[in-house]
Amino acid sequence: MILIDVEGREHSLPGGFADEAAFAAALGWTLAPEGLCRDESCVPLLGRSVTDALGLLVVHDQDAGVAAVAPSAETHHRAVAGGRAPRLDLPDVDGNPISFDALSGHKRVLVTWASWCGCRHELAGWQQLQDELAGSGLRLFSVALDHDTEDSRPWIEAVGPSYPVAVDTAHVTAERYGITNVPSVVWVDENDMVVKPPTIAPGDDQFVEFTKIESERHHEALRRWVRDGVLPESVEPPERTDAEQRALAERRVAAHLQRAGDTAAAGRHLAAAQELAPWDWTVRRGGIAMTGGDPFLGDEFVSFWEEWDAAGRPGYTPTG
Repeated sequence: MILIDVEGREHSLPGGFADEAAFAAALGWTLAPEGLCRDESCVPLLGRSVTDALGLLVVHDQDAGVAAVAPSAETHHRAVAGGRAPRLDLPDVDGNPISFDALSGHKRVLVTWASWCGCRHELAGWQQLQDELAGSGLRLFSVALDHDTEDSRPWIEAVGPSYPVAVDTAHVTAERYGITNVPSVVWVDENDMVVKPPTIAPGDDQFVEFTKIESERHHEALRRWVRDGVLPESVEPPERTDAEQRALAERRVAAHLQRAGDTAAAGRHLAAAQELAPWDWTVRRGGIAMTGGDPFLGDEFVSFWEEWDAAGRPGYTPTG
């Protein structure tokens, strides 16, 4: 069995779930008499399975021999309680490791985008903002939520940003920061606290007719925060549900199967993910791109967009 962990890494587990020691090890824990142990901490099993004890949801395709885990809603909420920015270590377009945490001590902005979004054209707009505010201490960190690194490459190389750009094919960023649409930004202060949760913020106004959000609305608010410490009012996003968390695991299984050429099974898991999280664009529109559809003018996307627009654009929170 192939296990995809919460970081999106794949592990071979010949014994499957039955080999609890190997399963725990793949998740970064040691099975001991005290329970599941890591460093100085242990989690007692108390008759529970490894996944239940760790607060993980599991999606398992027994026929394909692949499973993925994602934190339950409760586990996710515990991880973000207190407002500290979650750790984020990702590869760049060439596979080199880069870290959002390396910018700690500065006011920093996490900027998410994707090749299946018009925001792929906005990296230059973010570069202008980085150049303008770098002297005031701002640091940008950009993440592409794509299925394949090569989907992101041309847009990154066309601009060659000076700020770090990661490619997150496992959508770890989406899970940890609760991002369901792009372009979204998250503001983090010098003390590593999230001071503005995921917010829709275009880098420029190329697609303002579609987004109905002028980029200056965000950029002016950002300037006031960086230069003067003034924070705008924020609308807290709704708490994530187990269904939305499970959708991320379904998507990871779908992505694995799509890369393996099992498109029929990939389609089933993607459909399950879309049913669980119907307004999550990283699953819905990103899934269209992942399976070779047209995420801009294709019938599937147009139908989804019309449904979402008629519902009042759920989850589309602009800068306050």
